[in-house]
Amino acid sequence: MSTLSQKVSPMKFLKPVVAAVACSAFISLSACSEQQSHAAETSYPNLTVTQADVALIKSELSSSPSAQQALKKLAGKIDAIIAQPIDVPIPKDAGGGYTHEQHKRNFNAMYNAGVLFQVTGDSKYSNFVRSMLLEYAELYPTLGTHPKPKEQTPGRLFWQSLNEAMWLVSTIQAYDNVASALSQEDRATIESQVLRPVAEYLSAGQPGTFNKIHNHGTWAAAAVGMTGYVLNDETLVKQALYGLDMSGDAGFLQQITQLFSPDGYYAEGPYYQRFALMPFVLFAKAIEVNQPELKIFEYQDKALLKAIRTSVQLSYNKLFFGINDAIKDKGIDTIEIVHGIAIAYDVTNDPSLLAVAKRQDNILLTGYGFKVAQAIDKGLAEPFQYQSMQLRDGQAGDQGALAIFRNGIEHGHQALVMKNTSQGLGHGHFDKLHWLYFDNGNEIISDYGAARFLNIEAKYGGHYLPENNSWAKQTIAHNTVVVDEQSHFDGNWREGQKHAPKVHFYDVDKNIKITSASTGKAYSDTDLNRTMAMINVDGLEHPLIVDIFKVNSDSPHQYDLPLHFQGQIISHTVPLETNTTSLKPFGKENGYQYLWERARGPLKEGMSQLTWLKDDRFYTYSVLGGKNQEMVFTQLGANDPNFNLRSDMSIVQRVSSATDHTYVSLLETHGEYNGTAEFTNNAKSSVASLSLTLDQGVDKNIDLVSIVLLDGTTLQLAIARDGDEHSLTINGEVHEWAGPYSLILEK
Repeated sequence: MSTLSQKVSPMKFLKPVVAAVACSAFISLSACSEQQSHAAETSYPNLTVTQADVALIKSELSSSPSAQQALKKLAGKIDAIIAQPIDVPIPKDAGGGYTHEQHKRNFNAMYNAGVLFQVTGDSKYSNFVRSMLLEYAELYPTLGTHPKPKEQTPGRLFWQSLNEAMWLVSTIQAYDNVASALSQEDRATIESQVLRPVAEYLSAGQPGTFNKIHNHGTWAAAAVGMTGYVLNDETLVKQALYGLDMSGDAGFLQQITQLFSPDGYYAEGPYYQRFALMPFVLFAKAIEVNQPELKIFEYQDKALLKAIRTSVQLSYNKLFFGINDAIKDKGIDTIEIVHGIAIAYDVTNDPSLLAVAKRQDNILLTGYGFKVAQAIDKGLAEPFQYQSMQLRDGQAGDQGALAIFRNGIEHGHQALVMKNTSQGLGHGHFDKLHWLYFDNGNEIISDYGAARFLNIEAKYGGHYLPENNSWAKQTIAHNTVVVDEQSHFDGNWREGQKHAPKVHFYDVDKNIKITSASTGKAYSDTDLNRTMAMINVDGLEHPLIVDIFKVNSDSPHQYDLPLHFQGQIISHTVPLETNTTSLKPFGKENGYQYLWERARGPLKEGMSQLTWLKDDRFYTYSVLGGKNQEMVFTQLGANDPNFNLRSDMSIVQRVSSATDHTYVSLLETHGEYNGTAEFTNNAKSSVASLSLTLDQGVDKNIDLVSIVLLDGTTLQLAIARDGDEHSLTINGEVHEWAGPYSLILEK
């Protein structure tokens, strides 16, 4: 058990009142009311909004234009909802359906109305929450399992208990904000007929999910724990913190311990880091208010504060890196990150967080949100420093890492991401050593993300589409090597979860940012090793991206290296046979069946190039060819009768048969196209040649990539496979260095 869990003393978290009798849904309302009539009045609110917060907002609201504007905007939105009849429908629809979405709208409306009641004191807001909660108190005891349960633990109001937990997290905050305006009888009804039954269903009613180290377990723990604070129920709070048996082997603290790495990276990737952050930060705020002695924001080396900052670092142009099961239009302005940034600022007073809050443009009318508004109004914001960094994965930081290289921090800067992380549980994709590239505000080398139209009922009820498993997760859908058209780990995520890549090195220098990682477990007899570098070269507009991918096996295989890119093809040097009158799928399974084969041609000895245009900028991809090699041009859309997939383009470098092979590729960002002024600058590549020399040096353990530019500049990137001290002779000159790589620039 953690030392934090041992600090808890019985009933210490309770508000300064006589604890109310825990009324079961099976006790008659009259008996429950009679028992509670002897309890002292509880002091509300005291969860994520406190009485001190409310007093501050009311006294200083007139001095904060940002908060005033937020209040006006929120009041207008909620007033329009209040003007409509209350709708608490009997659940019947899956995610995206009317009843599902209405219950989501209801908990959001209740939460916001509760906040407005505290800030304005207007009883129309408390009356709205009261009326809706009494409707739920009448409905909930009549419900059994949802009629369209999802694969995971079903809910009652919703198709899965995850949504039930989300409902309770917002609803218990709404109740805490309006409870002071309710009669004792109304409170008894609401607590006994809906709040406590939902909390009990989410805990004892689904022990497997409640104790699970997973975002579903985090939402459940937060909902139950926050309800425990409001209802003065020590058992609910301790179960939320330490697991159903209160041993400390599960629960909220274990969620923090096991789901975040020492660098604040969340196991399932940025999209689910955003989603999971909401219960983490809201429950932590409630813990800080009710049990400040636990110092929850100090726990596990400030894991939650790290996770909030890391979430922002995992974005480009406000959007999260779209790895694993990611809906790609989610970014740092989502409500989860809005709460996270505001709470982090409340704890740390870090002025760089205010820059993020300004980009979010969403002021919260909580105590922590008001503090952000005041600070922004005073001009205290400082730039948030997006950085090159390696984010370790895994509880101990030993399950691989996500490498991020940035060239600048301004809008439109370049960012290279190499995914050397663990599988990411069931939401992970089979994409070891995969990479992405961002430039000019766009995703250029792309990840498909999730195959899902979230909450669009017409598209498979808003579920993950079948193509999420058969395409989006498969290795061919990513920018990494596929062996014999089989996905990594045979498409078994549980097997993949056992084997994270090994990171060999990561380094950031003035002229080069570089990392290398490998895995020998994605395929039974094949080792994959990839080194990627971002190199700054005088005379070039933007850095060069160098990619060296070594494949070693005990027997011959077919190797495919896809590149998924965004833009319009401008030119290429590959002699292609194009399919202009009919198309056929590129393969039969493991994602290949969804790719139309548009064209193919041989990759001859030496360098071949492909140039495309995205918005107003050109990108040239240079590759080395050789024996048994070809380039295949593909496009999504085959075997997709329901038009579920985007029509993205990709190329595949195919080696038809080899035991060992080294792919060498180079991405150059260059030029400008201005359609308005009708001019084009630097539309052609600056790379004159690309070559690879294997097994160099005294110990024959160095691979040497040579790049010659049109102006005569030569770059030599030497990668050593082992050892610390290295020596290499190039053009009669001896180069010596310590470490795994050396960059030699010659004019």
